[in-house]
Amino acid sequence: MAATVGFLCCASTGLSEEITYRKHIQPLFERQCARCHGEGAAPEYRLFKENSSPWTAQGKSIRMNTCSHMVSFTGWPNTGALMRRLDDGASTADGKPGNMHENLGATQEERQRNLALFKQWVGAWSLKRWPEATKEEISAIRVPY
Repeated sequence: MAATVGFLCCASTGLSEEITYRKHIQPLFERQCARCHGEGAAPEYRLFKENSSPWTAQGKSIRMNTCSHMVSFTGWPNTGALMRRLDDGASTADGKPGNMHENLGATQEERQRNLALFKQWVGAWSLKRWPEATKEEISAIRVPY
């Protein structure tokens, strides 16, 4: 599985190309995620946490339409949240994919290709929450703009 993800990643972006938010993640977000997590569709984190019911009833969730939003769900304060939601199950003991994995694409091939982009962008793919994540693990997160 890891070899497949690595191959898809290299095949889709080239061996030396750095995965960045602007060039790769933002367009992917616009295609696959914006309808539920975009600026016009979703509230800020704290507003969502105050009362999530009206948003979830509409199939909406937390706003994640900027690099800053995504970084907060990758490194801190919501350490690993993005990774837990998008993971294909390869990183879990039970093999169960995250609740947003299916939204990465219409086919398993597309989902794996898009997951590979996210994994390359993040750099240190870990499902750990704060404070279980070590300083070294958090420091290894890349998320280039």
